[in-house]
Amino acid sequence: MEIIKGINNSTIINDSYNASYDSMKAAIEYLNELKGGKRIAVLGDILETGKFGEEIHRKVGEEVAKNKPEILITVGELAKYIAEAANKQGMEKEKIFIYDTKEKAIGKLKGIIEPNDFVLIKASNSMKFEEIVKEIIGN
Repeated sequence: MEIIKGINNSTIINDSYNASYDSMKAAIEYLNELKGGKRIAVLGDILETGKFGEEIHRKVGEEVAKNKPEILITVGELAKYIAEAANKQGMEKEKIFIYDTKEKAIGKLKGIIEPNDFVLIKASNSMKFEEIVKEIIGN
């Protein structure tokens, strides 16, 4: 996990190098502890989950709903189950954004990140979420 200054004086929590259910849960819980601006979770696929992929992603969605970030953004085929489960567990649909590409997620992030916000970026390394990080770090 790497903490970086982001655009609009935000804080980026870059954990884009690997992902498992346990590491997603821990990162979401960490995000929940932060106080200041909005807490934005940008979550992608946990790969190499085999036949348990949907189930694992739904469990991550339950953790998201439990920890209540202000915004959830998902990217990827499996990550849509995170969004579905978070909504089913009570997260408001207006706070959930489901994208099929990183570029769409980047566009959304650039439009919503405000001063003092915290942005968690988490997915399996092969999802290449470091590309998202590069686009939202402060210069």
